[in-house]
Amino acid sequence: MDKYDSLKLENQLCFPLYAAAKEITRKYKPFLDKLDLTYTQYICMMVMWEHKELNVKTIGEYIYLDSGTLTPLLKKLEDKGYIERKRNDEDERNLVISITDKGLALRDEALSVPQSMGACIALSREEAELLYKVLYKILNNISK
Repeated sequence: MDKYDSLKLENQLCFPLYAAAKEITRKYKPFLDKLDLTYTQYICMMVMWEHKELNVKTIGEYIYLDSGTLTPLLKKLEDKGYIERKRNDEDERNLVISITDKGLALRDEALSVPQSMGACIALSREEAELLYKVLYKILNNISK
């Protein structure tokens, strides 16, 4: 065994994770272009469709983004009329994000995206569930 085997690309778990994530995000693009959303804006909107109102910190926890990355994204979504940003009355430091009627209406337009993406990825239900569990195990272990 070569002492450099651990440095071969084919032996890296991180590489297929990175490449798959990049390619999946690329496959999302034509579907999300129709919604005028980037992938990151889309995952943020999924959180907002589910919760309607959250503070920035909580949104960041859901989608694994820090406030420095999230702030410009939220400003763009606000400019598009999908969300509103306002300071919490009790704590001015706390920025609360609320979905607008226009943002809620976008949810109907987005309904076809998961099915369209599922067709691109072509995993069985069992494979998808297993992959989901393994990826979240990785995320949970890394986040500790």
